[in-house]
Amino acid sequence: NSVTMKTSSIFIFLLALTTSGFTQNKFSIIGDITNASSGEELIGATIYVEELKTGTSANVFGFYSLTLPEGVYHLTYSFLGCTPTTKEVTLSADIRMNIELENNSTDLEVFEVSSIDSTSHVSSTEMGVIKLEMKELETIPVLFGEKDILKSIQLLPGVSAAGEGSSGYYVRGGSTDQNLVLLDGAPVYNSSHMLGFFSVFNSDALKDVTLYKGGIPAEYGGRASSVLDVYMKNGNNKKFQTTAGIGLISSRLTFEGPIKKNVGSFIISTRRTYADLLVKGFGGDQFSDISLYFWDLNVKANYKINDKNKVYLSGYFGKDVFGLGNIGFNWGNTTGTARWNHLFSNKLFMNTSLIYSKFNYEFGIERDGSGMTIGSAIEDWNGKVDFDLFAGSKSKIKFGINSIYHTFEPGSLESEIEEFNSIILDEKYALESGIYFSNEHKLSGRFKVDYGLRYSFFSVFGPSDVYSYDDDNLILDTTSYGSMESIVNYGGFEPRISAIYSLNEKTSVKASYNRMYQYLHQMSNSTSIMPTDIWLPSSEILKPQIADQYAVGFFKNLLHNKIEASVEGYYKNMQNQTDFENGADILLNPKLESQILLGKGWSYGTELLLKKKYGTLTGWIGYTLSKTQYQFDEVNNGEPYSAKQDRTHDLSIVGNYKLNKRWTVSATWIYQTGNAVTFPSGKYVVDGQTVSYYTERNGYRMPAYHRADVGITRYSKPEAKFESNWNFSIYNVYNKKNAYSISFKESTTNPGATDAVKLSLFGIVPSIAYNIKF
Repeated sequence: NSVTMKTSSIFIFLLALTTSGFTQNKFSIIGDITNASSGEELIGATIYVEELKTGTSANVFGFYSLTLPEGVYHLTYSFLGCTPTTKEVTLSADIRMNIELENNSTDLEVFEVSSIDSTSHVSSTEMGVIKLEMKELETIPVLFGEKDILKSIQLLPGVSAAGEGSSGYYVRGGSTDQNLVLLDGAPVYNSSHMLGFFSVFNSDALKDVTLYKGGIPAEYGGRASSVLDVYMKNGNNKKFQTTAGIGLISSRLTFEGPIKKNVGSFIISTRRTYADLLVKGFGGDQFSDISLYFWDLNVKANYKINDKNKVYLSGYFGKDVFGLGNIGFNWGNTTGTARWNHLFSNKLFMNTSLIYSKFNYEFGIERDGSGMTIGSAIEDWNGKVDFDLFAGSKSKIKFGINSIYHTFEPGSLESEIEEFNSIILDEKYALESGIYFSNEHKLSGRFKVDYGLRYSFFSVFGPSDVYSYDDDNLILDTTSYGSMESIVNYGGFEPRISAIYSLNEKTSVKASYNRMYQYLHQMSNSTSIMPTDIWLPSSEILKPQIADQYAVGFFKNLLHNKIEASVEGYYKNMQNQTDFENGADILLNPKLESQILLGKGWSYGTELLLKKKYGTLTGWIGYTLSKTQYQFDEVNNGEPYSAKQDRTHDLSIVGNYKLNKRWTVSATWIYQTGNAVTFPSGKYVVDGQTVSYYTERNGYRMPAYHRADVGITRYSKPEAKFESNWNFSIYNVYNKKNAYSISFKESTTNPGATDAVKLSLFGIVPSIAYNIKF
């Protein structure tokens, strides 16, 4: 159509403009950067050219390309946790130079910590970006002793937990459904196990984790707040290796090795909890028929066909099971990714992906041989083609296109019980597409800019019945659409830009702006992520969410780059936010859209981070001062009110101290302002019935939340045959009874008075885990 042709013309023009001016007598150095011991690709490894004071970084597949004038150069390759290596290159023709970096075998203090990877904090255009080092997670004490990336990112500024023990999180005032979570490119629609106490991510199977809070690259779209991009390990292509872990309520097993040495590899990683066995053991006969566990499985394989072609296959399968007597409840995710890397030339790299994702839940009841099942699901098929164009030492271009076919199953009730009639809500279908272009451009020695443009398009089509409503939410009219008949279309441009100005080698200022469209909506009337929340597409009533975020920051490295310091301020404007009318019911409601309210929101705040990455003492201090508000015409008399994710103060202190080569001590302390909640302001009696009186929406606060966790890790002797460690941790070490919820009921000791009753989930929770690698 005309819109697509116009958009394509703009991207072609930008590409031509950016790539014009290529000169002769320049040659390319290309290659793969991998870990010497495992063969794993090193995502984002840096290459620094000493003579030109410039460089580049590897893409997410470890590939790099650097085009330079003819000459002799010294190239330094580096990656955090690996020993940097420098190569002298005489460049008179295009060459391939594959690099393997060795793991650091000595304390990083012995290095001056001056390589480019340690200065990227101040030299990169990235801001509002968090990269988690998987090694850091081993010692951070968390609930039940299970290392967890979602629990760990909640300890960083700008990110808040949705509730105690929950893996749901808020980013810079956004709601939980505004976070795009990707596993090898596949969206994960419910990232929680056991109602949020675990995440779906088995850390033993993961290689790289990056969270984008702001300055989101143009290649990402579909969510209004953040992107969590997670990559699984490829598997060791040097040797076979087994990793196992045993904890109090869960165990893990990972097996990896070469398909063909240095050419292809695989990894299989599985995990299962046995909480139901513990409940049965301690609870006796009353819990003999309980089922309470989850399992998940990560698999991946890759094979290098030749220097220009490589293929990947990966998948995730996870399921939660809860059963008690004749009641059963289960939910889970399934994802699959097939990828093909192709190198068209020394400067043009292509990745083609076919991605599948599905989330579903089922709730069942059996009575007298008859059953009833309630369920819902969302399923995606996604095709993507992404290009990296290494235009030169001053320009790194990305462009691509993707299209996702969504199938929504809002709900169904299939019943064999006479009292309940079967209900199957209409499935909904949508196509979500995007095309993007971005360029990381070095304008001068001090000034760099990463600019991009994304155009997204969303189309909902039949077969489906669409209702129109009057002011009393009664159906006025029904329009029936046939198969593939267009119902509604949305689209828009999403500009992205991040810029950096370096004051000196250790100090810089940055600024960014991005616009994000979100066409999917998670419908929930609970305060935390639940498996029963349903996903719906945008419609004529349910408009796409739009978020515009502006941010500025000051970044500085201290003590020879051993300490990173930053201050970031942001403002986010959010359109078409959703809420429900009083008494709304989301379960099996064909008229749910009539009960949805649309309004606006805004969030602003300041984030401070002080992080020490090197030495015997490592860790960080993160603090966020923020405000998040909503405004709906039909809510709170049209006045702004605090959103449930509004947190005035959020402070985290994380420390890891290496006593010696065998012992590490870690601790965290967290303080957060309590959630904004709606409590009754009073009560009155009508016909003998007590009725609560409510005034301002979210006009009250839960008590402030704080706790401390400690952990000790004991590693095996360096000369031991197998690498292993014991981890001992205590969650909530000073036994703070934090409020999970507060309810109100009539006092039993003082008739006519009302008591506030606090529910707390956890006191002290000790954990122990044993991990081994052989």
